[in-house]
Amino acid sequence: MIELRPFEKLGKSDHGWLKANFHFSFADYRNNDRVHWGALRVWNNDRIAPQTGFPPHPHRDMEIVTYVIKGAITHQDHLGNKGRTEAGQIQVMSAGQGIQHAEYNMEKDETELFQIWILPNKEGVPARWETVQFPENARDGRLVPLASGRGHDGAIPLYADGALFAGRLKAGESIRQKLDGKPAYLVPAKGAIEVTGTGGKPVKASARDGVAVVDQAEIEIRAVEDAEIVLVETDQLN
Repeated sequence: MIELRPFEKLGKSDHGWLKANFHFSFADYRNNDRVHWGALRVWNNDRIAPQTGFPPHPHRDMEIVTYVIKGAITHQDHLGNKGRTEAGQIQVMSAGQGIQHAEYNMEKDETELFQIWILPNKEGVPARWETVQFPENARDGRLVPLASGRGHDGAIPLYADGALFAGRLKAGESIRQKLDGKPAYLVPAKGAIEVTGTGGKPVKASARDGVAVVDQAEIEIRAVEDAEIVLVETDQLN
């Protein structure tokens, strides 16, 4: 199954400083058909006004990945971690046994990001935060694992049965991604793509649309126009 979830039909929230769209149930948005996808629990598309952000707040037992599309986000937590993550990069936070953190857009312009939560495969782990400067050109024409609980070399480790990939395709380029039937969810951060499974028709997705995939051994992703793609693949929940 490959299902398109158009951006305009996602959950929405507008706090002035924060404009958010929810691929899954979150905050005041409730959709019983969209609570999770495998171990993927949250995928929010947040747009944060300059010099604003999320004040200190707590989390427990969740793997939280932030993928920055535009601008930058500045992180600070009670463990003493502080850092800035720029467009095209990610930060990973294992909430584990508990973490108090704040996220601010300290830039002059709006920051846009994907906030992605993955259910952990181990609870009560020591809380941590990490960001790595991945070379963007290494993602040209392919999907690269940036965060993974599957032991991918160079990826930030996750306490989760899954992985987050990112890549960039020029218009007309295509790549294949093996899934072995596992749930996957992908969103073009920019551009437009077509996703095709075994024996199926292409499903076209524009920027910020969601594509939910399951029971596919492999998918083909083709760029209709220059595209930046983020994909999360996880195990099924028991």
